[in-house]
Amino acid sequence: MYEIENVLRDYAWGSTTAIAALLGRPESGGPEAELWIGAHPDSPSVAHVPEDGSATPLDALVARDPEHFLGAESVARFGPRLPFLAKILAAAQPLSLQVHPSLEQARAGFARENAAGVAPDAPHRNYRDDNHKPEMILALTPFEALCGFRAVQETRNILAHIAAAFDSVEGDVPPLLGRLLADLEGTDESAGLRAAFERLISGGQAVADATALVVAALISGAPLAPYEAELRTVISLNEKYPGDPGVLISLLLNRISLEPGQAVYLPAGNVHAYLHGLGVEVMASSDNVLRGGLTPKFIDVAELLGTIDFHPVAVPMLAPERTVMDQELFRPPFEEFQLQRIDLAPGSAPVPLAQSGAAVVIVVAGDVYLDSPKGDLQLSRGGSAFLAAAEAPVNVHPVAGSTEPALAFAVTTGL
Repeated sequence: MYEIENVLRDYAWGSTTAIAALLGRPESGGPEAELWIGAHPDSPSVAHVPEDGSATPLDALVARDPEHFLGAESVARFGPRLPFLAKILAAAQPLSLQVHPSLEQARAGFARENAAGVAPDAPHRNYRDDNHKPEMILALTPFEALCGFRAVQETRNILAHIAAAFDSVEGDVPPLLGRLLADLEGTDESAGLRAAFERLISGGQAVADATALVVAALISGAPLAPYEAELRTVISLNEKYPGDPGVLISLLLNRISLEPGQAVYLPAGNVHAYLHGLGVEVMASSDNVLRGGLTPKFIDVAELLGTIDFHPVAVPMLAPERTVMDQELFRPPFEEFQLQRIDLAPGSAPVPLAQSGAAVVIVVAGDVYLDSPKGDLQLSRGGSAFLAAAEAPVNVHPVAGSTEPALAFAVTTGL
């Protein structure tokens, strides 16, 4: 077992307080958006190696003996790298609208951009690696997000409501609303969503002007009910990104509010944006993101349109499973990862760590004691560890004499 230190990413949308408060440490004074827990080469965790006292990047440690650290099955399936990346994510402001490619798209796109000589750090590069990036997020606080295309009739109802709202304010209905309604009136819902999305993402100043008119109507006393969450999202997104096509694109998407303990999973092609909240995010180890609005960064419209799944979907909620060993597992339909929530009352029985290959653990409340036939390690709030595949089986105990409950999260593969 290796205690690890993790890298904090200071993206501008991050909360200045949430991660520090969760982990019980001082605030840095700037935005703290994501804490990366894993071996991604951009920001690998650093392992404290007890054998020689060194501090070694986790990707370098794994490379010393992939089968020992990852397990033969994981190496055979995913290669000699840790296949998942865990994060503590704290959004104080909206993230960009984005979508992640399938594995086939990522491999083809990465090879194509390499062959074209696109620099790895070029701002117009779409594919930073050759992997896909399915992901999930478990809410630790109330968590707001946009996630996948909503049912087309619901979107038509919202657009019609906005058009009718212009009756109560001065001004004409922007022609764009009628065109979007026309895009969505056919029987082929996927084609209609693609047409509406493409109209918005490619509309330039006409979309910006229509967005300004819509927002002006909404803040001038037009009724928001029964679509208050969706329309307040339009208003707030426009405050941050005035005239951005993502403001009206949000109306095409499911607007979701997660309570603490609820989770969603996001497959390839799902357009989404996290809006606000603190959560545990887990993904395949990749940094491939195609952006679709709510950002000043590069947007490759053609590549984006070829990556999005334009079918309407129900919100992909992910309910936990409770095993016969009292393990609480979140198991999305991806092989790269699963998430275990470990809640220990003082004096309670240990919980077996669900481990298939390597695992990482982070403690967010109290103290835990990790015990295996090959070693042990105590972690306090804010502490984290990397467990080699060869370490299994591992049990997670409450610390003897502790009077406070403990809460930890563990990630391993879904094999």
